[in-house]
Amino acid sequence: MQVNEYKPLIVAFCCNWCSYAGADLAGNNRLNYPADVKIIRVPCSCRVNPMFILRAFQRGADGVILCGCHPGDCHYTSGNYYTRRRMALLFSMLDFLGIEKERTRVEWVSAAEGAKFAATMNDFAKTVADAVKELGGRPFLTDCNTLYVGRRKNALDHIEAAYENGFSPFSTGCQIIIADGLKGTDEVDVPVRGGEYIREAHIGRAVMDADIFISLSHFKGHESTGFGGAIKNIGMGCGSRAGKMDMHCAGKPDVDKSVCRGCGVCMKNCAHGAIAFDENRKAGIDHGKCVGCGRCIGACNFDAVYNGNDSANDELNYKMAEYAKAVVDGRPAFHINIVNQVSPYCDCHGENDTAIIPDVGMFASFDPVALDVACADACNRMPVMPGSLLDENLRACGARDHHDHFTNVSPNTDWRSCMEHGEKIGLGTRSYELITVK
Repeated sequence: MQVNEYKPLIVAFCCNWCSYAGADLAGNNRLNYPADVKIIRVPCSCRVNPMFILRAFQRGADGVILCGCHPGDCHYTSGNYYTRRRMALLFSMLDFLGIEKERTRVEWVSAAEGAKFAATMNDFAKTVADAVKELGGRPFLTDCNTLYVGRRKNALDHIEAAYENGFSPFSTGCQIIIADGLKGTDEVDVPVRGGEYIREAHIGRAVMDADIFISLSHFKGHESTGFGGAIKNIGMGCGSRAGKMDMHCAGKPDVDKSVCRGCGVCMKNCAHGAIAFDENRKAGIDHGKCVGCGRCIGACNFDAVYNGNDSANDELNYKMAEYAKAVVDGRPAFHINIVNQVSPYCDCHGENDTAIIPDVGMFASFDPVALDVACADACNRMPVMPGSLLDENLRACGARDHHDHFTNVSPNTDWRSCMEHGEKIGLGTRSYELITVK
């Protein structure tokens, strides 16, 4: 989902023996806490010098939380007692330094308290968001409705699905607004400066009403664009339903009937009634009804559905970059990519497979093009996860190694076309300097 105006960046210092293990337990139990919490593992809470916390604020953190073992349970006997004394001294200085006390917190979390860790992070993020709101900021989460079937086709089901996945006002401290309205028709036509394929982008109204734009994206593979990162989340995510049709219209899929098994999965995933079966139980696509969203391509387990237009994926990438430029052009913007659980396909696919590479981390930049390129490069430096779809594709008889993880998963895609076009139209640059924070 996209985040407009403001969403707090939280730095969490966690001791290795208790609170970090608690964070790991929270993840294993799928307990939701804000994705913008940046965890830094330290050997012991007493290793955190108060200057570390002040430095985090200096580098742009909105809140800093220190989590350690319960007093009396320190792995190093008495480290957390030193921590308590240091933090008491720091808290007495915060007002003098111009830092609100509520932006810093110390919590004791054991390795068995995964639920407490998740609840602590949710509560702290909300506290920071509340502090910003007191200063006049009005943050909200937003997304636009989809073309395909599912619970994101209308605003009511969309919001309900967001709540169930941890994006609620009570956990994040801000409201959710579906940017293109109840049925995906509330949009603004935004001119695209330098656009070659799109003259006016159809963007959800609430997105364009925001003064500041921040994107928070899960970086993963994609069956049509190669991968989904900041540009896809911004361009495709902020496009209204008409905008999504605008981006997809270059290609309409066809069915190889010699491969079709007649399972009906493609028809179940078509939101527009474009797929029907003949007397031999073979699927066919009515291009008059088809909007070209490509959902059926990813849903087919037998690779019977394909894109008949070889250039369609590249054109989709070009248009997506132009839609992204329409969203961010002329206003402050910042972008965050979470490169963990990098799945082979888009998150919207229920049939998605296990991660193709180990977790990489979190990346952030003011430049969405540089950000996506840096994330793709980092992914391609990672080893292949055994048993993943990527591993199976590389081991298949006659398989060609493209020396790119995302192309090896979806050989008919070229994510570089999006980056090149984004740079061409002034969305950003493919050059970057990678600054690693540990």
